Amino acid sequence: MSTPAPNFKHQDTQPWYKNYMVVIFVIGMPALVVIACLWFVYYSYQIRDSVVRDDWYMDGKTLYHDISRDKLTHDLDLHGEMQFADNGDIVFYLNYPEQSLQTGKLLNGTPLTYPETLALSISHATDIKKDRDVVLQHEEGNKYRAHVDIDPVKAKYYLQVSNDGKDDWRMQDVARLPRSEVSFEPLPVFSES
Repeated sequence: MSTPAPNFKHQDTQPWYKNYMVVIFVIGMPALVVIACLWFVYYSYQIRDSVVRDDWYMDGKTLYHDISRDKLTHDLDLHGEMQFADNGDIVFYLNYPEQSLQTGKLLNGTPLTYPETLALSISHATDIKKDRDVVLQHEEGNKYRAHVDIDPVKAKYYLQVSNDGKDDWRMQDVARLPRSEVSFEPLPVFSES
């Protein structure tokens, strides 16, 4: 028994462009991909990352110029304690070495005085909107105070206390804030040399 030969000359009654598969796969899918791409471009523009430091290039260029401030902190043997209160108050204690307190002179020979103001920079590791720069006002003795609102979500911050006066020094530390206390010590790299 023989099977009849297939009829390859069969034609659809409707033209190709009216077929629903053409609308779905040839027009619909590429249109959906284009719309999705445009939405992702718009979305990525809206949530773009902020630049952590605008002058990062200049910071890199002046790295070796700033090391003198850290070296002076080490040479003067300066230490600091910073306490954070829940209401946003910050108390900073500038601690001179015992020898300087007894003689009334810093280790470099200049008279021991407490600056009227110190600059405090609190820089978030990744979000420039959470950076805070405040001035610590001298209250009495070695005590300074300022008020700053820190984001309540615990995150990594770079802290810097600096004196921009005659003795141009700075203290730096890295801490996860919020916390109750941070200690500032001279950089140990200068002790090794």
